[in-house]
Amino acid sequence: MPTPRHKITRAAIAVIRRRGRFLICQRHPGGFFGGYWEFPGGKREPGESWEACVRREIQEELGVPVRAPTPFATMRYRYATGVVIFKVFRCAIARGVPRPLDAQALRWVASDELAAYRFPPANRRLLARLSRERG
Repeated sequence: MPTPRHKITRAAIAVIRRRGRFLICQRHPGGFFGGYWEFPGGKREPGESWEACVRREIQEELGVPVRAPTPFATMRYRYATGVVIFKVFRCAIARGVPRPLDAQALRWVASDELAAYRFPPANRRLLARLSRERG
């Protein structure tokens, strides 16, 4: 029987960029990494495709549909509780204005401003890659 160290969680992340800025969300205080910032997304449900997961998560978290989810990166990070596999997608908001339905706050941030926000350690490589992007 696998121990919690061997638990594997799969999650989709949406990198949404508009006018040279990335959309980031702040987690609610008190939870796992409470108060930290992150790119929107969440856990993939059993039998769900990665694309369906990113579309569902953005609709649930931000209240907007996305279009053209394009695979961008795959990341793996080992926490004390297990391994998380992240599939990162570039997405665009299809219509509407995102709202923090499942977050404390939302911000549009330029690539050179990302380092000023506290993200979970699993995001380090993604942040380094995105911070090199310009306009």
